[in-house]
Amino acid sequence: MKKSLLVFSLLLQFVAIGAFAQQTIKGKVIDSLTKESLPGAVVALKGTGVSTSTSSDGAFSIKKQDGASILVISYIGYNRKEVVVPAGKNDLGFITLTSSSNTMDEVMIVANNIAIDRKTPVAISVVNSERIAEKGGQQEFPELLKSTPGVYATKGTGGGFGDSRINMRGFQSANIAVMINGIPVNDMEDGRVFWSNWAGLNDVTSSIQVQRGLGASKVAVPSLGGTVNIQTRTTDVKKGGFIYQGLGSYGFNKTTFSYSTGLTDKGWAFSAMGSRNVGDGYVNGLAYEAYSYFFNVSKIINAKHTLSLTGFGAPQYHASRFERFNLAYYKEAPQGNKFNPNYGILDGKEKTISGNYYHKPQVSLNHSWIIDETSSLSTAIYGSMGRGGNEFPNNANLFLTTRTGNKYTPVDIDALVDLNTAAQDGKAVAYLQSYRNDHTWGGLLSTYKKKLNDKFDLLAGLDLREYKGVHYNSVRNLLGAEYVLDVYSGTPTTSRGGGNINNPINMAKTGDKIGFYYDGLVGWQGAFVQGEYSYEDLSAFVSLSGSNTSYQRVDHFRYLDTDPLRKSVKVNFFGYQAKGGANYNLDQNHNVFANVGYFEKAPIFEAVFTGYQNTKNPDALTEKILSYELGYGYRSTRFSGNVNLYRTTWKDRTTNTAFYDTQTQQFYTANLTGVDALHQGVEVDFKYTPVKSLTINGMLSVGDWKWSNNVPQAIVLDVNGNPLQNGGTIGPIYTKNLKVGDQPQTTLALGAAFNVTEDLKIGADYNYFTNFYSSFVPTAITKENLKPWRVPSYSLVDVNAVFKFKFAGVGSSLFANVNNLLDVEYISDANAFFDNTTGVSDANNANVYYGAGRTWTVGLKVNF
Repeated sequence: MKKSLLVFSLLLQFVAIGAFAQQTIKGKVIDSLTKESLPGAVVALKGTGVSTSTSSDGAFSIKKQDGASILVISYIGYNRKEVVVPAGKNDLGFITLTSSSNTMDEVMIVANNIAIDRKTPVAISVVNSERIAEKGGQQEFPELLKSTPGVYATKGTGGGFGDSRINMRGFQSANIAVMINGIPVNDMEDGRVFWSNWAGLNDVTSSIQVQRGLGASKVAVPSLGGTVNIQTRTTDVKKGGFIYQGLGSYGFNKTTFSYSTGLTDKGWAFSAMGSRNVGDGYVNGLAYEAYSYFFNVSKIINAKHTLSLTGFGAPQYHASRFERFNLAYYKEAPQGNKFNPNYGILDGKEKTISGNYYHKPQVSLNHSWIIDETSSLSTAIYGSMGRGGNEFPNNANLFLTTRTGNKYTPVDIDALVDLNTAAQDGKAVAYLQSYRNDHTWGGLLSTYKKKLNDKFDLLAGLDLREYKGVHYNSVRNLLGAEYVLDVYSGTPTTSRGGGNINNPINMAKTGDKIGFYYDGLVGWQGAFVQGEYSYEDLSAFVSLSGSNTSYQRVDHFRYLDTDPLRKSVKVNFFGYQAKGGANYNLDQNHNVFANVGYFEKAPIFEAVFTGYQNTKNPDALTEKILSYELGYGYRSTRFSGNVNLYRTTWKDRTTNTAFYDTQTQQFYTANLTGVDALHQGVEVDFKYTPVKSLTINGMLSVGDWKWSNNVPQAIVLDVNGNPLQNGGTIGPIYTKNLKVGDQPQTTLALGAAFNVTEDLKIGADYNYFTNFYSSFVPTAITKENLKPWRVPSYSLVDVNAVFKFKFAGVGSSLFANVNNLLDVEYISDANAFFDNTTGVSDANNANVYYGAGRTWTVGLKVNF
């Protein structure tokens, strides 16, 4: 009887499976030319509300509906295709899409800055969600781009969580535009991007597109080196979710949960993600705890209107380092390159004296309106509110010399607590303080598109932004003391301030403001217009944008509340951007393109109000950039490759350097103007698939980046903005022909991915870095023929594997990653110093950070 029941049960399962198979249509969407899969393509049953999206390998499955026999397949940059499903056929096999004839067709505000291969005349590289999942491990978001031509990405200063940085074509992050769903996220005051604010992007990104050089953005953004466009999930995400659990070296532990409803019959779609990530860090004393969240609610109201609400954030706390040392110091340390002088012991537990805590949630509401067959309007309203700062000692020398043992042991924070408690008046001798950088930011982006005829499109739009940054120092941890005495001195005792004139004797408690307190107000009003031409094999565009940047400074400590000077005058800078380019497809395999652009942009906030005071710097000028590029591309079924040549000149770059004069015991600011630089080079990349199961990719990037001129003099100002009595200048400064530092000028990468079986894939990446010059302070180059130290070349090998299987009947994946497989010891960041007598800069006097050694990660992802 039991045997009969078992047989009957199996028969029922087979019948159910067969019935399900008859109700499901499956297939795979690929590029018609290269045969590469197209992940994220939308597949819908015509006449119904049922749709799905293709997975990372282009595959899809969608349930049949009565009376519906036509699939509608669409993908950004490709012509929409309708496929009739034959009666009785469920597996459609490969479905090919061809590139759209219109350069920017179907691209709305969230993808308004996306370039299209063989159409948009810019150099691009794309990292899809599959590669992010396979290569992620313990790597932070920028590190996923390290094999991209012209890009250098490391874990950044000190190696703390979220401190990673990215350089492109010799330009630092302040001159690389970062856009998330078409919205710029570079800081409004100095242009920098803090990646700890976006720690959860690895889990919700559908693709990263790196546009080197001018980029395809219509709005005026700081894209001297290039643009990083990040696209997150939206209505095209299919129903379902996943749970991920990752473990790894140095205490790495990450848990992620994600769920999406897919597009419902009533036109709604909802996605949500949450994660927790903790670890000890590769370097001693760099523990962290980070969370991230993401949500998207979208509604297709009707055929003309779509709304999408997106929000994400990443509250975190991580330890960091502020001290660099020379090579000899690390060599003598028992911890080697893991040595960190910036943490100690408090009550028997590790406690950093250099930390960072921040939370910057961002929300955007996007509306798409198809007005008629020839016109559309896309609008995004967005806002963010950042709160947090860093953590560091009030007296670095006192902390760094109070050790539990020798100089390589942790800081004895308990001994510092004893100093405070022994003070008869309760005043803190040693305490931790915090530079806060709170801000509120809102903006609007709106683009109108009009199809004039089959060949010409016209686009125009607005870019409006308002920003308020609140900057102050505060008491973070009293370490057993009763208060911090903050006395107004009239002359600032730090580079930013020296007490509150409105409260000259301030007995500050935890959280109270001390030292300095000012607001930075930034306004931005921009407009843009672009004309596009596309006919057969030729596509071209001309774009013009203009913007007014206004700066205003409000100081709450240096001026009396009744003093009208506490609020500076509003300083305006007009900037504009003019660029154009063309792409011509010689045939189905070959294409060539060229672009040229000129733009002027406002200097950063601190260059306008130097010395942290309210007087405008008269020498602050708009920076001027001229860039042009030539490119060639080849596409075929098995091989694709690109060659790009670029040249960018940067004039009237404003550089400010703060330093402390030990003789006068005061802080000064050296203001350099008229600094010019030249960034030029060649980039080659390719992808080769000799057999179906093997893909080989590689790149070579050779740059020649150097300072173009000497600077006759630098004006030196005191903390009140007044020139020094000795003439107030340093110079001449001999920077002509010095190599631009902070990024290797020659990089090479070679990678391979091999599908051992249908379910097992392994990969390896090799990266080589050379012609790497250390950073330097320009005011130190006051003698001819001084050259900053050249950092030793190095290479890294990363390996990964992914195994797909069924777990409790659902699709699952097991990931494994080893970064820096050979445990290479290398220098990732270096600051050059010069011998006072000889002027030599070498390994003996350069201060460095070492890169991370070998790390490993394993992770299990269960889909449902």
